[in-house]
Amino acid sequence: MQTNIGIKADNLSKIAQELSKLLADEYVLYTKTRRAHWNVEGPDFHSQHKFFESQYEQLDEVIDEVAERIRSLGHYTPATLKDFLQLTRLTEQNREGNDSKGYMHELVTDHESIIMKLRESVNRFANDYGDLGTSDFVTGLMEEHEKMAWMLRAHLK
Repeated sequence: MQTNIGIKADNLSKIAQELSKLLADEYVLYTKTRRAHWNVEGPDFHSQHKFFESQYEQLDEVIDEVAERIRSLGHYTPATLKDFLQLTRLTEQNREGNDSKGYMHELVTDHESIIMKLRESVNRFANDYGDLGTSDFVTGLMEEHEKMAWMLRAHLK
C-alpha cells in the first residue's frame, strides 16, 4: 500500500535516500565505537571500556530510530555492510595503537561530521521536501550527537 502522508512521492524518495546515508554513517560510527570498546588499553581501561559501551548503546538506539523513520516513510532500509560502506560519508579508519585518547579523537571527528550533515538537512527536509516530522527528527539526532561529542571532548581536556 502506498504511503499517503501529505508528502509527494518524489520527496519521500529523496528523504529516504538522505536518511539511508545517515543510517550508514550511524552504523559505521557504531562499529568504530564498538571497536574502541573492545580494543581500548591502558591505565584507564575499565572506565573507558564502560564509557565506549554507553556510547555504542546510544548509537544502537539511534540506528533503529533512523531505520524505522525510513520505513515509516514507505521505503526500505539498506541493511548490509556492503550497502553501508557504499553510502557512508565516514571512513573506516584503521588506527594504530589502542589508547582511549586516540579513539576519542577519531570518534569526536565522526560525530562532528554527522552533526554538520544533520544541521544542513534540518531546513532542507522542512522547506524543500515539506517534511517537518523528519526535520524535527534529525534535529533531535543532532542534539544527541552534540552531547555525545561533548562527552568525548571532555575526556580529551
